Amino acid sequence: MDFETLDRRMRVYETAHDHAVLPGLHMVARIDGRSFSHLTRVELGLVEPYDLRLRDCMAATLQHLMCRTGFSFLYGYTQSDELNLLFRRDETLFGRRLRKLLSVLAGEASAKFSLELGRLGVFDARISQLPAADDVVDYFLWRQEDAHRNALNGHTYWLLREQGLSDQEATRKLNGASVAERNELLFRHGRNFNDLPAWQRRGSAVRWREVRETGRDPRTGAEVQVVRQESFVDHELPMKDAYAELVRSIVLRQ
Repeated sequence: MDFETLDRRMRVYETAHDHAVLPGLHMVARIDGRSFSHLTRVELGLVEPYDLRLRDCMAATLQHLMCRTGFSFLYGYTQSDELNLLFRRDETLFGRRLRKLLSVLAGEASAKFSLELGRLGVFDARISQLPAADDVVDYFLWRQEDAHRNALNGHTYWLLREQGLSDQEATRKLNGASVAERNELLFRHGRNFNDLPAWQRRGSAVRWREVRETGRDPRTGAEVQVVRQESFVDHELPMKDAYAELVRSIVLRQ
């Protein structure tokens, strides 16, 4: 069998389930760390609910994905061990094929994070296909609420660990505890959840902003004003309705 015939035959098996996202749908990628509990607690030996080095590694990875992977992203959000990225609605790279989008994003995230941290960190990826702008807003509200719950759970868990409880004992004590009860536990020990840094309670984002600069026209030498897009990390996100409006303004701006 000649190569061309063999190539055509085998590619059928490779691409038979190669689905593509329909035009017009919003795409949001969620890229999750694999076995990050083991990475943070066992390999890194972290004994605090939040670690600045880990936060900055996640932010750097998110910024890399937004700016240096060839995709057109409008917004990036990170909390805990996850990275979330909103594509431009008209993104057409790789023909919107899920297999390519997911493999490239997971690979880029794993490589960049590992370089930043100095040890192996692995991610997987999934993509939500959302029909309307309101669905995109609800998606990011959902992830921010998850950040809030993760922060409350993490701080109450580590408070109990500081008091000498084992992992199993702390987990058992918090099982079924309400949000109010967890807040009360922190408050009784002199800790106000609302006083924690915003990035711990709400997550962080990578956003775009316009930067105006003065340049020179190479043909005439005259001064000209140039506007370019610059990414920046935002650790002070608003919450609830204000956050919904921020995300909505980004979605509708494209």
